Amino acid sequence: MPLWLDLLVRVVAVVAAFLVLPLVVGQAEHKVMAHMQGRLGPMYAGAFHGWAQLVADGVKFVQKEDITPRDADRRVFQLAPIVALFPYLIVLLAVPLGPGGLVAQPLDVGLFFVLAVLGIGVVAVLMSAWASANKYSLLGGLRGAAQLLGYELPLVLSAASVAMAAGTLSLPGIVEAWSPWWLLWQAPAAFVFFVSGLAEIRRPPFDMPIADSELVFGYMTEYTGLRFAFFLLAEYVGIVVIAALTTVLFLGGWHGPDPAHLGWLWTLLKIFAVSFVIIWLRVTYPRLREDQLQRLCWLVLVPLALGQLVLTAAVKVAL
Repeated sequence: MPLWLDLLVRVVAVVAAFLVLPLVVGQAEHKVMAHMQGRLGPMYAGAFHGWAQLVADGVKFVQKEDITPRDADRRVFQLAPIVALFPYLIVLLAVPLGPGGLVAQPLDVGLFFVLAVLGIGVVAVLMSAWASANKYSLLGGLRGAAQLLGYELPLVLSAASVAMAAGTLSLPGIVEAWSPWWLLWQAPAAFVFFVSGLAEIRRPPFDMPIADSELVFGYMTEYTGLRFAFFLLAEYVGIVVIAALTTVLFLGGWHGPDPAHLGWLWTLLKIFAVSFVIIWLRVTYPRLREDQLQRLCWLVLVPLALGQLVLTAAVKVAL
């Protein structure tokens, strides 16, 4: 296959996954929450099990008026939703789906790359908060910055534990080095990474930057129409990315009963299973207060991640 055609196929595949998987997760969230909370509304649109609910939401956002506040920094305000989406698209380029080079762009430092790109998310939060010229947006943005900067540390430390165990920063290399006993050995790191990932994408119970009962809708208060939809889409893409990284780093990626033929299928099944857990947590736990959120980060997750690093180093030296 010519180089240009191979590159085109890889880019198209990543863009398709970027557009389709978040919609599947969004539709699943409608149905899972409807069943868990006894909601009738999401089950009516389109008759059979409310299949058209997501379509109805999309049409609703398209029809809404696109408003920019008079005192807002117009260019920054309009650019923030794109900045919120773009890092997740870049991360998907480096996430392996299966063995045999089934990844858009294999990188020797893939783990370092995805963690660095994920850190751009805080920029979008600050852009939308400051440019909105709204006190509730600004408060939400400051909360978001404190949360994202804080939880970045345990996220990186827990990922470093897996990289140390595998002896590589390559994401396919980490999956190839994975063995089932890592489910116990790296379990603390998996817990820290998963919880920190939830905080990074600001999903409940880590949604203090939004906190609709206090801040209207936080840094997204002034957004309407498609720009607001882009922020919601970024949240669902974030679910897919965190679920994919958790799968690749801690759950063995494509490893399954028949990895040679169904590796990509096992990866997708694990991603959707982790996404289901993320949705489940939304309807299970109440929102953490700001002090509780920071206490969990600095007094629980960071020490646990550091302890896991020491354990991993000791095991690697012993072996």
